[in-house]
Amino acid sequence: MNPIEGHLPTRSPLHDILAPGGIAVVGASADPTKRGYKAMVGLIKDGYRGEIYPVNPKADMILGVKAWPSVTAIPGNPALALICTPAATVPGLIAECGRRGIKGAVILASGFAEIGEEGAALEREMMEKARAHGVRIIGPNTSGLFNLHHRINLLSLDNVKPGGVGIISQSGNMLLSLALEAQHNGNVGFSTYVGPGNQSDIGFNDYLRYLGEDENTRVATLYVEGFRDGRKFLDVAREVTAMKPVVVYKSGSTEAGQKAASSHTGALAGSYAMTVDLLKQSGVSVVQHSDEILPVAEGLGLLQKARGKRVAVISDGGGQATIASDRLAEAGLELAELSEATRQKLRDVLFPQASTVNPVDVAGSTDANPSLLATCMEIVAADDNVDSVFLVGMFGGYSIRFAESLLGDEMRGAEAMVDLSRATTKPLVIYSLYTPIKPPALRRLHEAGLPIYASIEHSVRVLAALGERGQYLAQVERQSRERSVEPLPELTAMFERARGEGRDLFEYEAKRVLRDHGIEVPLELVVRDEAELAEAAGQFGETPLAMKVVSKDILHKSDAGGVKLNVVGEAAMREAREAILASCREYDADAEIEGILVTPMAKKGVEVILGVIRDPIFGPVLMFGLGGIFVEILEDVAFRAIPLSRRDAEEMVEQIKAKKILGGVRGEKAVDKAALVDLLLKVSRIVEAYPGLSELDLNPVIVNADGYAVVDARVIVEREHSDNTSADKEAH
Repeated sequence: MNPIEGHLPTRSPLHDILAPGGIAVVGASADPTKRGYKAMVGLIKDGYRGEIYPVNPKADMILGVKAWPSVTAIPGNPALALICTPAATVPGLIAECGRRGIKGAVILASGFAEIGEEGAALEREMMEKARAHGVRIIGPNTSGLFNLHHRINLLSLDNVKPGGVGIISQSGNMLLSLALEAQHNGNVGFSTYVGPGNQSDIGFNDYLRYLGEDENTRVATLYVEGFRDGRKFLDVAREVTAMKPVVVYKSGSTEAGQKAASSHTGALAGSYAMTVDLLKQSGVSVVQHSDEILPVAEGLGLLQKARGKRVAVISDGGGQATIASDRLAEAGLELAELSEATRQKLRDVLFPQASTVNPVDVAGSTDANPSLLATCMEIVAADDNVDSVFLVGMFGGYSIRFAESLLGDEMRGAEAMVDLSRATTKPLVIYSLYTPIKPPALRRLHEAGLPIYASIEHSVRVLAALGERGQYLAQVERQSRERSVEPLPELTAMFERARGEGRDLFEYEAKRVLRDHGIEVPLELVVRDEAELAEAAGQFGETPLAMKVVSKDILHKSDAGGVKLNVVGEAAMREAREAILASCREYDADAEIEGILVTPMAKKGVEVILGVIRDPIFGPVLMFGLGGIFVEILEDVAFRAIPLSRRDAEEMVEQIKAKKILGGVRGEKAVDKAALVDLLLKVSRIVEAYPGLSELDLNPVIVNADGYAVVDARVIVEREHSDNTSADKEAH
């Protein structure tokens, strides 16, 4: 199919470890219940071409291979050690490996950081030895690894065959599940598998870089429970997805790594939805269900991408055509509009009662000649309006269902489909009722590299992943890096002053940051006494005003009665000021009140929120969605990692469910989406420029046909400078 092109800027050091010329099995055993036995069996049975060095002080030979009493006694130079001994022995063994020149060690034992402080101390000791002696660590608490193209099978798994699917999985049982599924499928093969375990040294980003470079891997597939350094993973993913597909299944959301936050954005950050958005931003294909992992990996590995999301469906049954159409629509795919020329060609070969409107229903035309399905596929694949072709029905089973004499026609149809797959760049995806029993025509298609599925839903998920990948690659080619901005010294000083005073920015200070970087902010004044109130009244005249308390001690102004709206005239302003002060003093008698912020009321429009959090795993992240008081209830939001490209900003606006409201409903005009995209980009640049900005909430921002108005702005100041993507943080 489509070739894989491109390369990463630096070569991963994991090649020497994951494709070693020699392996030491520390704790090798003749006891079939031990991992040291299973590893030896896997290497010997699979015909590992390198040297095997069993290490066991109590044995001279293990499974016919000479054993050695210690790592340092090994005469050769293995690049990898598999350590099958208890956790307490590991630090000393790592030091021995380093002295012997071994570059990497796989630590199977549990009993490290995952059990508490005692284990964490042992893990730190292990890593001190590893760093001191230049040994890279896989694990600990790992299920192991295999590299089937190099005949390395340290798990001693049976019936796994070499292929193009590389797997990194934090669950050994998930790997076993995928291996059994592939065995049942009979056509999916694997390149490399690694269980990252505790990721004390080597993390997901390192393994992904390796799979990106590995010539035997056509698709990288990851089962992830938690990232240690999400920002680095996203950076590597952007590089790898430009060359080959990456599939991720992220297990359920957790708050373990979520920073305690007082803003709306902070309350929603750290979620599963945020992780999914950030992965997709980097070109990753995210699957929602575990049974989709292998089908999507297989489909992307074989077909790579589709030009877009327009699908032509060909079916020999109306019911399944309807089901396919429903699932395609739900997945965000489109039924391609076939040209009149294409429809006429279909009419020329099908019965008059056949439907040539997509989905194409052959209506019995193929019962006596199933090879016609291949002809129909060829006709629609030639249509410029079609990005991929989906065959739905009973192909492969005609000779079983109707007459054995149809087998020849089915095999001719299969050969024609194989020829078509080689002649077109458009993916051909096939669902057949008969897939589970593997009839000859379907076996032929599989052998030729066409994915065949037993589920319409899996087929559609593959089609969606192909379309998403194709569009992502096309957009990446066109996008350019948005310009950054330099921090202004006076604003940097303002952040430092707020930090020194142990407070966040006041609202008027937050809006000054926005205003000084080109974001439209309405005129506002801080009224501290009666004289300033009279001056403000003279300036604003009869304009309806909003008045809000300014206090470092009152975070939620509305809860304290610190907001008055639609205030008109000096008398009303004075009354509103007194009411705000009285209410806020009752709310918090010790609150330090600087004054009252006065600003014109915003025009009517749609309330949205823009927010930023410096996530402990993924770094700075921007959120956009429906705003106002319902943001945390509806959670209709989109996330992207900062910095944003223009494409990222445009996709955020289109992603939320409330986008129809932005487009204008019930006679309202559509909002100025271009201005909204511009606002998202400017916020992204501001966050890059000011590391002292920890969290930001612009809620609400009122958007309308004329632009936007930032009604409320809140900036939380970073109390201490820290590396928010540190590997020492808890994982999401």
